[in-house]
Amino acid sequence: AGSVAAMTSGGRTATIAVEGMIFHRPVKVGDEVSLFAELVRIGRTSMRIHVQAWRRQRHRAASEKVTEATFSFVALDAAGRPRPVTEPAPG
Repeated sequence: AGSVAAMTSGGRTATIAVEGMIFHRPVKVGDEVSLFAELVRIGRTSMRIHVQAWRRQRHRAASEKVTEATFSFVALDAAGRPRPVTEPAPG
């Protein structure tokens, strides 16, 4: 979620909330874990990003969802204050 927020805002962001963390299944040592993030909404200074984590046992072809949540981020300027998401980051 942090990578999607940084790419979307073009700079620094901070996590301000995590909603609906649901644990469906455990992840075990040796499992392959894949994360999928989807940008749900862009506000003036904020973004909501839904993330799903899936696991696949090493010796199996099928994957299963292990957790998911929606993260809220705010774009930050150089002083750490909220800034518009559409504002390009310096440098």
